[in-house]
Amino acid sequence: MTTEAATTETAAAAVRAYLEAWNEPDAAKRAPMIAAVWAEDGQLIDPPFAVQGHEAILGAMGGVHEQYPGHMFRQVSAVDAHHDQFRYAWEFVSPSGEVVLAGVDTGEVAEDGKLRRVAGFWGDLEGRSDLS
Repeated sequence: MTTEAATTETAAAAVRAYLEAWNEPDAAKRAPMIAAVWAEDGQLIDPPFAVQGHEAILGAMGGVHEQYPGHMFRQVSAVDAHHDQFRYAWEFVSPSGEVVLAGVDTGEVAEDGKLRRVAGFWGDLEGRSDLS
């Protein structure tokens, strides 16, 4: 296995676990999922917030669940990775299946395979944020 393949495989596994945590509405169940996938000082950066550490990430995710009950994130592209950096595209979907928001996340995976940083960008690469 090449180093790049190992990086892509590691990043793809981290992204899957990260999205599973996002999609868990129960904070008590979500907390250990965050601890399993995030470095202790990991940073989650999105347009409405920039947080660091497990408790802050848990709180940010909880705020999204409170504001958008029943909504889910889904990965819509493969994970592209190199040199511990990654990116992938996602959609935020309502309970009825409507795409509410779409975007791209970029991030960094630590040596232990945990997320060190994830930065979210809303909209497509042309800057359009209303993709529905």
